[in-house]
Amino acid sequence: MTDLLALCAFNAAYAHAIDSDALEQWPAFFTEDCVYRITHVENEREGLAAGIVYADSRAMLEDRIAALREANIYERQRYRHLLGIPMLEPLGQAQQAQTEAGSTFIVARTPFMVARIMATGETLLFATGVYQDRLVKSAEGKLLLAERVAVCDSTVTDTLLALPL
Repeated sequence: MTDLLALCAFNAAYAHAIDSDALEQWPAFFTEDCVYRITHVENEREGLAAGIVYADSRAMLEDRIAALREANIYERQRYRHLLGIPMLEPLGQAQQAQTEAGSTFIVARTPFMVARIMATGETLLFATGVYQDRLVKSAEGKLLLAERVAVCDSTVTDTLLALPL
């Protein structure tokens, strides 16, 4: 139960960082060597690594935010996340071996809905899907994402995917 409550609080803080335009805080939710992908359900079902967004380190996530702030040109917008209750999954054999080596892992699936609010005030349902997460729990009990795959339900992606999901 403690892991579930900690994960709910973690996800709430993650969404708040994005929704409140504190994007510079977003990479700190990840380990240094992490994976962040946005893909859709068909690619994920077929085991295709290709997706809409791919990053394999916190430094890449920091670069993405710097580009959003300084280089990219896109219509101003913001998100509002609605998150479901995470479903904790049992650890596989490889993860059990890593856990015994000293790290504590949590594997979870969390459904999400994201509304996009444009500068004009227009609000629409932008994305639905599930976060497939592998989190590391530090000795101090702090959770960090080792991997987050945002699997979107729709196979059609708006070209205006600027902010992280």
